[in-house]
Amino acid sequence: MPDYHDDLRLGHVLADAADAATMERFKALDLKVETKPDMTPVSEADKAAEELIRGQLQRARPRDAVLGEEFGSEGTGPRRWIIDPIDGTKNYVRGVPVWATLIALMERGEGGDRPVVGIVSAPALNRRWWAAEGLGAFTGRSLTSATRLQVSKVGRIQDASFAYSSLTGWEERGKLPGFLDLSRDCWRTRGYGDFWPYMMIAEGSVDICAEPELSLWDMAACSVVVNEAGGQFSGLDGKPGPHSGNAAASNGLLHEDLLSYLGDSAR
Repeated sequence: MPDYHDDLRLGHVLADAADAATMERFKALDLKVETKPDMTPVSEADKAAEELIRGQLQRARPRDAVLGEEFGSEGTGPRRWIIDPIDGTKNYVRGVPVWATLIALMERGEGGDRPVVGIVSAPALNRRWWAAEGLGAFTGRSLTSATRLQVSKVGRIQDASFAYSSLTGWEERGKLPGFLDLSRDCWRTRGYGDFWPYMMIAEGSVDICAEPELSLWDMAACSVVVNEAGGQFSGLDGKPGPHSGNAAASNGLLHEDLLSYLGDSAR
């Protein structure tokens, strides 16, 4: 099995640099915010953080390709870094501390590209999570000060804590009835949104979550952390990994139940 220790160390260096850049502008009164063609916001901090990460990758891994939310795809090859400079930009621009930089490394194999390293850094929460294929998932502020992550052992929907982002996306997909049924049947629901519910699944404090529309950069890093913590990450179509344009994540024990409510073949 490949050794991803060096890539993981580099991921932490990239996250440290991004944290410094994003925190410097968080809650700045003169923060510049624009609206992208898809009508979502982008701040000067999003762009600066991605440029910073790309610059460091160019020096440290010049042969690797890069895909970022703000500046698109660059380079070719079997290794590709996936960057979301600020996941939760709407929170960021309103001063809500729930946002994170997501950094993943994907490698090409016989079954296609798969995420093998993931770092999720939320400096305003003073939290960081990371994982690498075969090495497990951890949380802490550094590689030397970390706690291993493990998903919950909840085995019934009636006992499950369910995290979601919003109602509108499920309504647009025609899945609102299933969403409401799941909300009624599970023990607890909370609308945490963005990266956070996936990290809480990895920590064992949330059992299931799903989102109806996502991009690769929203999911790649999170999927590695969930899987290495013993959970399961797929699309609503049930296909493993972050390639389906949406996500269903769980502690593994509840994954089929989750898909029975919200999956593409759900009732």
